[in-house]
Amino acid sequence: MNVMRTMTPAEQTLGMALPSRRDEEWKWTDLRRMLDGDLSLTAKKLAAADIERISTASPLNDLNLPRIILANGNLVSAPEGFEIGETAPSIEAIDPLLSLNSKLRAPVLSMAFTENVEQAIEVVHITTGASAIASRLHITVADGASATVIETFVGEGSYLHNPVTTATLGRGAKLDRIKLELEAAAAQHLSHLVATLDADARLNDFTLTAGAAVSRQNGNITFAGKHASAQISGSYLLSGKQHADTRLVVDHAVPNCISRELFKCVMDDNARGIFQGKVIVRQDAQKTDGKQSSHALLLSETAEFDAKPELEIYADDVVCGHGTTCGDLNHDHLFYMKSRGIPEAQARALLVEAFVAEAMEQVESDEIRESLQALIHARLNA
Repeated sequence: MNVMRTMTPAEQTLGMALPSRRDEEWKWTDLRRMLDGDLSLTAKKLAAADIERISTASPLNDLNLPRIILANGNLVSAPEGFEIGETAPSIEAIDPLLSLNSKLRAPVLSMAFTENVEQAIEVVHITTGASAIASRLHITVADGASATVIETFVGEGSYLHNPVTTATLGRGAKLDRIKLELEAAAAQHLSHLVATLDADARLNDFTLTAGAAVSRQNGNITFAGKHASAQISGSYLLSGKQHADTRLVVDHAVPNCISRELFKCVMDDNARGIFQGKVIVRQDAQKTDGKQSSHALLLSETAEFDAKPELEIYADDVVCGHGTTCGDLNHDHLFYMKSRGIPEAQARALLVEAFVAEAMEQVESDEIRESLQALIHARLNA
């Protein structure tokens, strides 16, 4: 017998049922329970001075990169001469976050790269107030072209932010994508990445998760052409009662493709981190090479990490594997550093920095990588 479920105030405002722990993919992130506050669907317009002030929270502010700025989902500014579109291919609502993006009628921003672009471009998402905000970014990298796109998320207030990024990589294309989730401390960040790779394409994707009270980040990577590769990595820096959950599905639909997933997660206080990674190898996807690993540092006895690695393999000539570890800092290393005169707090911070650094190795720009390392250093030593 089906029992009608009473919709929560948040569900009534959003016009849809939210996933709960009854849904297998959401058993650690019960959105129905977590989103219990009042939300508005009307976002206020930000003053230029507020946009300028909040945008300086980006750790890349001093690099003077070309910038696209979105405030509460709407385009505010873009580099002179950079063409911005307002259309994107439709995407199937395969999960609640994509459905929510459609429900909230996210404005579309599209970027197309038709040649090799050496200078990175930063897209700064600014969100404020107590509203439910959605945005949609579509990135196209043409055959043989390359680009670096950084998405930085900052804000103020207790808002819900639902950004969706889609990316299409042509034959031999390369996309370096860096995501910095630095949302306001009381925010909910619910995002989804959908990427499709043609033959010989390369995707390098790194995500740093350090903001928001609740963060859920979904990803679907599909290989549509042979000899493509995807390297997806991420790091959590969580403390207090922060909750971060990543659900990543890599679909090897064609032969001879390579995927690597590496997540290095750090949780302190009562924080909770989750990594759910799934590699699908279709029947015709012979010679697939897919590996995933997640590693966690628990800096307190009350921190928590949950991992759910999955392999779904229908081909027989493949090399696939997964692994996960979880534990405290190495006390022998800590003792050695203290015996050399390094204060314990500084020694712990150095060990955590070294632990996280491996996930950032694929960030090719030295300037950007150094800025991210400076951000991590400042947070660990705060």
